[in-house]
Amino acid sequence: MKVLFIAAGTSPAGVFALAPLATAVRNAGHEIMVAAFDELTPTIAAVGLPPVAVATDHTTESIKTLDRPGGPIEFPWSTEQELPYVGRWFGRQAAVSLGGLLKLAEVWRPDLVIGGTDAHAGPLLGAHLGVPYVRQAWDWLHFDGVERYVNEELAPELATFGLDRLPDPDLFLDICPPSLIPPGAPPGRPMRWVPGNRQCKLEPWMYSPGPRPRVCVTLGSFRTAMPEMFDYLCALVTRLSELDAEIVVAANERAAEKLRVRFPEVRSGWAPMEYLVRTCDAIVHCGGLTALNAMEAGTPQVVVNQFEAFEGSLRLLEQQGSSVVLHRGDGSPDNTFEACHKILKDDGYARQARELARELHGLPTPNDVVGDLEALARG
Repeated sequence: MKVLFIAAGTSPAGVFALAPLATAVRNAGHEIMVAAFDELTPTIAAVGLPPVAVATDHTTESIKTLDRPGGPIEFPWSTEQELPYVGRWFGRQAAVSLGGLLKLAEVWRPDLVIGGTDAHAGPLLGAHLGVPYVRQAWDWLHFDGVERYVNEELAPELATFGLDRLPDPDLFLDICPPSLIPPGAPPGRPMRWVPGNRQCKLEPWMYSPGPRPRVCVTLGSFRTAMPEMFDYLCALVTRLSELDAEIVVAANERAAEKLRVRFPEVRSGWAPMEYLVRTCDAIVHCGGLTALNAMEAGTPQVVVNQFEAFEGSLRLLEQQGSSVVLHRGDGSPDNTFEACHKILKDDGYARQARELARELHGLPTPNDVVGDLEALARG
């Protein structure tokens, strides 16, 4: 069986999410490839998977200014712009990569296409080739309303294939713990989240807890690269350093080098999150796949949320009792300090985090799901 995985987005998280299943499929004896914009191919290779670039003339940022119906795509500074932004940007990524995917399929025809949450070229390619398409959630968040804008952005491509909307997946793999799935969400085949992060030489501090409570801060590689977010990260570290705790910052090496100069007492660098988060008593982050790493490790979380679309899922996480969520506009360094202080003083958060980890660990593994994929490809 040949299986083509499609990674979308600019963040490495889009690759990390697919890596466990892609590895399981390959370990079962099948051929795989992982297709993406060229900028993501180093990350794909870094997790030990075979990358193929299907968009080389543009980046995921440059496509926002392409001459297409709807005009340029602007960052959502208001809540009503969030869903149009997500739908149109990821729809445009699908449009730009589609030609490369079709050329690839001429010489390496897959029996099955698997795409992450917003890899919308997947259903188009599957429909064109007449092969099953599988959608794998790339994080645990559930929100509706994006499909309309995806279909609007992809209207020219849909018309070429004789479609008026993207086809539904033949199988949906959901990596969200069942207790955090909102009522009315589309049913999926549950699959356990297994970390698929990029690796490095492990230093003792990455896997060994220190003598004091430890708080990890990470904003993700993509966000940390933004100058305004780096300034915010520095303000967070300054305030959190007043806690009676060791502060560590997980960041790309470029940001970490600057952080080590400014905060010589703070450990900072790239570390595989599945090791680092297990040594922590709390982790501060902006959501997405980092939350799943924390859930898997049984570590309490402070989630600094910027997007209205994520509120439904995050309120369920709050209610579960393992996390404090700072909702849009509330993520100041002072509020983050208070949230971390609350978690460190109340062991109820740690108990509920361990309970969530047990729930996650009880789900079928990617290895268990491979049989379903084989049956789907056989028809």
